[in-house]
Amino acid sequence: MKHLLITGFDPFGGETVNPSWEAVSRLPDTVGDYRLTRLQIPTVFGLAAETVLTAAAQDAPDVILCVGQAGGRDAVTPERIAINMASARIPDNAGNQPVETSVIPGAPDGMFSTVPVCAMAEAITAAGLPGKISNTAGTFVCNDTLYRLLHHYPGTPVRGGFIHVPWLPEQATEGAPSMPLHDIITALTAAIGVLG
Repeated sequence: MKHLLITGFDPFGGETVNPSWEAVSRLPDTVGDYRLTRLQIPTVFGLAAETVLTAAAQDAPDVILCVGQAGGRDAVTPERIAINMASARIPDNAGNQPVETSVIPGAPDGMFSTVPVCAMAEAITAAGLPGKISNTAGTFVCNDTLYRLLHHYPGTPVRGGFIHVPWLPEQATEGAPSMPLHDIITALTAAIGVLG
C-alpha cells in the first residue's frame, strides 16, 4: 500500500477553526491505494514547510498533499502552481508579514504541482461537489508551503500538491460562499482516490 502524508493548518487571522484541519483530521485511515498519515501544521511562513518536510523525512511518503483554507472560494480547488513570492495581507501566526519577497532567493519563479490536478478536480465534480483547478495558491503561507515542498523534491519519486477548501458555514459572513464539513471531507476523499 502507498503512503500519503496529508496536512491541514491551524486557525489563523482571528479564526477559531480551520476547515483544512477539521476535514483532514476526519479522513479515513485508508483511501483507495493509500494509507494516510494526518498532520496539523502551523500557519507560519517557513515553519509550515519545515514541519511537513521533517515528518516526510521520518515517514517516507509517496505523496504529500497539503490542504488549506481559501475564504471566499466556492469550490474545492487543487492548485496547479506555486510561485516564488511571499506577500502577506495579514501577519501569520508568528507575526511575520513579508511583502514582495522571494520564498527561496534565486529559485525558479514558479513550480508546478506533481499530483494530477485535472483528475482531482474532475473527481470532486463527479462526487457531486464543486471542484475546479486553481492557478494561484496566493502569496500567503499556503503558497509558501507548496513552493518549498516542490523545491525540495525535484526529480524524485515523491509527489507533492495542495488543495484549497472553502470556509465552513459558521465562518462565512452573510452571502459569502462556504461548504459543510462533510462535503469537504467527501471532496478530499474523491481527490485522493485518483492520485494514482
